[in-house]
Amino acid sequence: QVQLVESGGGLVQAGGPLRLSCVASGRTWSIDDMGWFRQAPGNEREFVAGIRRSDRITRYADSVKGRFTISRDNAENTVYLQMNSLKPGDTAVYYCAAKSYGRRSYDFDYWGQGTQVTVSS
Repeated sequence: QVQLVESGGGLVQAGGPLRLSCVASGRTWSIDDMGWFRQAPGNEREFVAGIRRSDRITRYADSVKGRFTISRDNAENTVYLQMNSLKPGDTAVYYCAAKSYGRRSYDFDYWGQGTQVTVSS
């Protein structure tokens, strides 16, 4: 089993930065890709950013491209989401996700409980 715990959420003014962290524990050796999703009230959960383990190739949702940066520290089993130029539309619960080896790319099978990010106008 893999456990993911997010932290770093909070209230921030529009235009400001915030960095989210996610620490994996348990069978961390099984983790391949990692990523971030978000869900606002009444909305579907949407993909935000992802990063591969070995080569750290990243991908982003168009809505955050150029503003958010995903990174990871494999030695610490941690993935980060640096969010800059935040907009009120970024307000959501942000979820960390991980994909086990053997699954297809970005087919995430482990999820954190989420951390609230609120961006005020």
